[in-house]
Amino acid sequence: MAFSAVRFVWGSRWRRLACLLVVSAVAAAGCANQPAPPDAGNVPGFLYGLLHGFIIVFSFVGSLFTDVRIYAFPNTGGWYDLGYVIGAAAFLGGGGASSSSRPQP
Repeated sequence: MAFSAVRFVWGSRWRRLACLLVVSAVAAAGCANQPAPPDAGNVPGFLYGLLHGFIIVFSFVGSLFTDVRIYAFPNTGGWYDLGYVIGAAAFLGGGGASSSSRPQP
């Protein structure tokens, strides 16, 4: 059983290349480093996350041409993330944008 799985993964040259690329990407991601936050009292929280999530499209366009970040780092963590997701969902339409207007039987 295990031998057939190994033979399936290493069966062709393209699969070997894909596996090598995945392993290389995971190894490179393990080396990522973030700068240390300057001080704990001056980092964006929930309300800034809400604002940054709401202006996500404009921030993305600005990041293509200037040195603007879409996501603030350092931030307060979970509260900033929650505000960011709520703001992005509010601007992009959330789950209700894809629903149909007629009731289901």
